[in-house]
Amino acid sequence: MGDSLSAARRSQDSLLGSYRALDMTDEQGQFCGRLLADLGADVIKVERPGGDPSRNTGPFYHNQPASENSIPWLVHNLNKRGITLDIETTEGQVIFKRLVQTADFVIESFPPGYLDKLGLGYAQLRQVNPRIILTSITPFGQDGPYQKYHSSDIVNMAMGGLMYVTGTPDRPPLRVTVPQSYTIAGSSAAMATMVAHYHRESTGEGQHVDTSTQASVASVLCNFVPIWELSRINVRRLGSYLTGRATGTKQRTLWRCQDGYVILVIFGGALGRKTNQGIVAWMDSEGMAPEYLKQIDWSTLDFATVPQELQDKMEKPIGEFLLTHTKAELFAGALQRGIMLLPASSPKDIVASEQLRSRQFWIEVEHPEKNTHIKYPGFFIQASETPCRLQRRAPLVGEHNAEIYAEVGLSERELKSLKEAGII
Repeated sequence: MGDSLSAARRSQDSLLGSYRALDMTDEQGQFCGRLLADLGADVIKVERPGGDPSRNTGPFYHNQPASENSIPWLVHNLNKRGITLDIETTEGQVIFKRLVQTADFVIESFPPGYLDKLGLGYAQLRQVNPRIILTSITPFGQDGPYQKYHSSDIVNMAMGGLMYVTGTPDRPPLRVTVPQSYTIAGSSAAMATMVAHYHRESTGEGQHVDTSTQASVASVLCNFVPIWELSRINVRRLGSYLTGRATGTKQRTLWRCQDGYVILVIFGGALGRKTNQGIVAWMDSEGMAPEYLKQIDWSTLDFATVPQELQDKMEKPIGEFLLTHTKAELFAGALQRGIMLLPASSPKDIVASEQLRSRQFWIEVEHPEKNTHIKYPGFFIQASETPCRLQRRAPLVGEHNAEIYAEVGLSERELKSLKEAGII
């Protein structure tokens, strides 16, 4: 940690309250910096003069495109301070190194080799600050045949394998509309950065953390890769169904109800037997269980050999019953009867969730420049001794230039000159 660290930064009331990170990422890696900031780190967003292009990414607050209205920008840069700096100039490189002297982490998402060409790669930064941890977030990593390839979220999702199992079997692979790969990579990078930080605290050594978005996406395919390795079976995308049994029979998992969808699986085993018996008894109490469904012996029915015709016959009246109730009614009834059923929550449902509200997950963030408060998703953990706290909304372009550059010894006169030269 830099010797010039101010006493104000040595706060121990948060997990990373005494550490500083320089965040030079675009949309590919901004979530990493957000996580470090939530843990209390002083995360400084470093943008090019005029602002980072990712500020132009929609959707926008009240559908009004503007650099300060990008919702992804606002969310992923919460709790950060912000400066502008042109690191492609000699003066900008000198200033950046002065900032690195006071920092503990540098996060970047430039193409591999870009910082090295500027004299700001890990080999150069560690000479400035031997304890520095440089975390790089790129589509395919710092080496390998694809290292210089450009990418996008849909490419990351496809190359990482997640699209192959998302969607319905009769249509092409499906990409989640929100740039999911960037969030996955940012989370992976933050975790890896903390592991490197633990190593540094034990040894005093910094290091270069290389995060590949493709590899990060592939790593969340929890069961698909092991299934291939063990059985040489490619798990197919099945939309609202499950399969994989010897008969290839499809089992519905996503069901329509009166006001949306619920998750329910009619399958075997002890847990499945209790669910099946419970749902049939519930249907029967409302006069909606056909006789053939009540006569099924769920304790002996072998779902590994059930043909599709019987599966469909069992599911038809259940689907009709679910359509007569709301998500809330079905969930409450399932809890009462020990049935494995849960609502498929919409964004509106999530915002209204009693559980999230009880944990104070949603936070109201003041935006003085908009003369309003905006509700945000809150923090991913709760720590009893070092809680995450709301510090500030995402920075305006260059909002903290004077404040932060003064911390590294630049005068107002120097700042004026740098601004006139387009360096900040």
